[in-house]
Amino acid sequence: MSTNWKLLIWGVVLWLRSYTAWAQYDSLRQQADRLLTYKAYGRAIEAYAELLAGHDKQLTVTQKAAIQGRLAFAYQQVGDSQKAERYYREALASSPNEDATQTLEYAKTLAGNGKFQESRQQYERYLQLKDKQPARPQPTAPVASPRKEAVRYRLEYLDLNSKGEEFSPAFYRDGLVYVAGQKGGSTIETMGGGGAGYLDLFYVPNRNNLKVASFINADGSTRKVTDNRLKSRPAIGEDSYSRPTANDSRTVPNFNEGISIAEGLGYDDRKDDPVRRFSRTINTKYHEGPATFSKDGLRIIFTRNNYNNGRTSKSAEGVTKLKLYTAVQQNGSWTAIEELPFNSDEYSVGHPTLSQDEQLLYFASDMPGGFGGTDLYVSRYTNGQWGRPVNMGAMINTKGNELFPFVDEVGNLYFSSDGRKGLGGLDIFVGSLINGQSVRSVEPLDAPINSVQDDFGLITDGSRRGGYFSSNRRNGNDDIYRFVRESSLFGCRDLTIRIYDTNTEQPLDSVGVLIKSKGEGQPDRTLMSDANGFLRICLEASNSFTFQASRDGYINSMVGFTTRSLTDDQPSQLEIGLIKPTVAEDTIAVSNNNLLLTATPLTHSRVQGVIMGARDRKPIEGVTVRIRNECDRTQREYVTGPDGRYMFDVNEGCDYTLVASKPAFGTNRNRIRRLPKKTKPKAVSADLRMLSVGDVVTIDNIYYDLDHSSLREDAARELDKVVATMRKYPSLIIEIRSHTDSRGDAERNKALSLQRAKAVAAYLASKGISRKRMATLGMGESQLVNNCTDGVICTEAEHQRNRRTEFRVVEIK
Repeated sequence: MSTNWKLLIWGVVLWLRSYTAWAQYDSLRQQADRLLTYKAYGRAIEAYAELLAGHDKQLTVTQKAAIQGRLAFAYQQVGDSQKAERYYREALASSPNEDATQTLEYAKTLAGNGKFQESRQQYERYLQLKDKQPARPQPTAPVASPRKEAVRYRLEYLDLNSKGEEFSPAFYRDGLVYVAGQKGGSTIETMGGGGAGYLDLFYVPNRNNLKVASFINADGSTRKVTDNRLKSRPAIGEDSYSRPTANDSRTVPNFNEGISIAEGLGYDDRKDDPVRRFSRTINTKYHEGPATFSKDGLRIIFTRNNYNNGRTSKSAEGVTKLKLYTAVQQNGSWTAIEELPFNSDEYSVGHPTLSQDEQLLYFASDMPGGFGGTDLYVSRYTNGQWGRPVNMGAMINTKGNELFPFVDEVGNLYFSSDGRKGLGGLDIFVGSLINGQSVRSVEPLDAPINSVQDDFGLITDGSRRGGYFSSNRRNGNDDIYRFVRESSLFGCRDLTIRIYDTNTEQPLDSVGVLIKSKGEGQPDRTLMSDANGFLRICLEASNSFTFQASRDGYINSMVGFTTRSLTDDQPSQLEIGLIKPTVAEDTIAVSNNNLLLTATPLTHSRVQGVIMGARDRKPIEGVTVRIRNECDRTQREYVTGPDGRYMFDVNEGCDYTLVASKPAFGTNRNRIRRLPKKTKPKAVSADLRMLSVGDVVTIDNIYYDLDHSSLREDAARELDKVVATMRKYPSLIIEIRSHTDSRGDAERNKALSLQRAKAVAAYLASKGISRKRMATLGMGESQLVNNCTDGVICTEAEHQRNRRTEFRVVEIK
C-alpha cells in the first residue's frame, strides 16, 4: 500500500472520530437546552457541566461562553448564587461579544451576593451595552382571553386620601406622585373625575409605608383597619407662592398618569408630613398634573392650564385650555419650561404618558377631527422633536370621552372611557398595542376596579399583579386606591406537558393522561400526547389538578399541579417521565432442595420436572417444553405425557432457558443457572406451573378493614406478585373479584366489594398494567369460605378470611 493511501485512510479515520465526537456534543447540547427550556434545572446543570468537562477541547470560545452563560442561569434559578456568579464571570470574560442581558443578570447576582460595588459597575456596563443595541419592537401580551370567572382583586383605601381630591398616581422608585387639590369657588368641567379648584402635584417618597384606612375584598365586602386615622391634606393656597384665586377656565375632563421625580429634585420638603408638595417651579396658581417622566427622571412632560412665563392665554371663546409642557431638571430645579409643538389656544391637550422606549407620547385631546368629546392621540419623537399627533382610531376612541392613558412595559394600553358599555361613568379599559398606534381589541377591567362611579388613572405592571387607580365611588370625592390581584389574569392557564422515556430520553406518543380536578363540577378527562410527546391544555384558574400518565409497557406516573395563587400568567411546562418495568424471569438455581438422588450413577447432568396446573396442581398432558443452551443457542423440545413429566440432559458451565407452552395456557419461562464445571453429573428438579383460562387464584393476604375499600399497607407486597405475573404473561386478561364478610346489608356489601376490586385494579394500573387487561367484579357476601353467615357468631379472624380478593383468568395466549 502506497504512502498516499495510508495518509488518506488515516485522514478518514481522524475525520470519523472528529465527526462522532461532534455528534455527541451536539446531541448533549440540544438535550441540555431542552431541559433548560422546560425548567428541569437540576438535570440541565448536569448536562451543561458534562459538556464543559467532556468536550472542553472541542468547543470554540463562543460555544464555551454560551454554555457557561446557560449554566450560570440554571444555577441562578435553583438558588445557588455563588456558582451562578462564577459562571457568569467566566462567560463574560471568555465571550468575544458582550451580551447586555447576561451582564444585567450578572449584576443582579453580584448584588444578591452582597457585592454591591461590583454590581453597580456591571449595571453601568449593562446600560452602555443596551444603548448600543438597535431598537426592538415592544413585546405584547394578550389582554383578551376567554374566561369563566372574573379576575379577583382586593382594594385598599389609602390613608393619604382627604376631604379634597386625590387622583392619577404615578410610580417613581419606591414612591408615588399624584394630583391633589381642594374644591374652590369655581369649578372645572368634570366629565370624568378630577375634582375642582386648584390642583397641584404631591409626592409620597415610600409607597410601601402608606397606611391603609380600609380593605375592599374581592366579593365587595369592606374591612376596616384599626388605629389608622385619616389626615387631611393642606389646603391649596397655604404656600408661599400662590393664593386662592377664582379660576373660570373650562378644561377637558381632567388628568392622568405618571410622574417620576427623584428625591431632592425640587419638591417642598416637609419632614413632619409623609406627603410633600411637588416642585415650586412646576406647581403654580393654576392647575398642574398629571405628568409623565423619562426613565432617568431628568425630563418631565406635564399638564397645565394655558399659562407660561407669567402669561395666561385664552381661546377665541375666552376659555383657558389645557396644554402640555416639558421641562428638564438641573441642579435640583425644573427649568426650561416650554410648550409642546402641537399645543393650541383653541383646544386642550393633556394626560400624557410615555412608551417604554420614550419614543411615543400618548395623550388626550378634544382637537377637531376626533370621534367624540375627547380622544386619545399619539405623537412620535423624531429628530429631537415631537411629531404631528395621530388619532388612535375607532378601536379605541368613541363618541364619548377617552382619557387618562397609561402604557405598561409590555405594551398594554390602559385608558378610561364613558363612551363604551361598562358599569357606569368612566370605566377603565385595556388593549394590547400594535405598532404603538392601534390595538387588537379592548376589554373592560373587572369589578371591583370598575364601579358604577368614575374610575380612572390606573397604573400597574406588565402582568397587572397590583397597582393604583382613582375613583370617586366614595362620597363623590376622587380618591386613590391600591389594588392587588388575587387570581389568575386569564380564565385558564396554558400548560404544556412533555412525556418521555426516562431511559432513552425519547418522547412518547399516544400516552393517555388522566386529568383530575379537585374543583367542584369539573369532570375527569383523558388526553393523548402527540407524535412529539407533547400535550397542551388550558387549566381553570384557582384549582388543583393531578395528571396520571399511562401507556402499555410502562409504569404509571402521577404529578400534581395547582393554579391557585398564581399571578404571573405565564405559560407553564411540566415533564413526566415514564419507566419501563423490569420483567422478572424465574431463575432456578442449583441447591440441595432441587438436586435429585438417583438409584444409578448419572453419566450427564440433567434437568427434569413436572408441568402442572397453577390452581389444582395436577399434571398437564401435551405441554411442549423447549430448552435452549445459552452457550451455543441450540434448542431441544419435549412433549409431556399424562404424568406431565419432562427431562433434558444439560452441559455443565452453560445457562439454559426453559419454556413450557400449550394452547389455552399461559407460556411459562424459566432460566436454569449454570452448573459448575468439573463437578459430578447432577439431576436438577424444575417443576413448572401453568395458568389456564378459568383458573381462579386467591391473592394471599389481601384483606380489608371492616367497611373500608382502601388497601392496607400489607397488601402491596402480595399485589406486586400479581404485577410480576401480569408482566410475565403479556397477553393475560384477568377478572379481579373481591369479597366481603356477611356483616351488614347485602347490597351495601356488593357495592363495597366492587370498590375494593377497583382499588386493586388501580394499584396494578399504577405499576404499568393496562386497564384493558383487567375487569372488576364485586362478589359481596355471596361466596363465603366458611360458615360465618348472618346470625353465626365468628371471630374477627374468621370474618377477615371472607374479606379477600381473587383473580380469574379470562383470556390467555
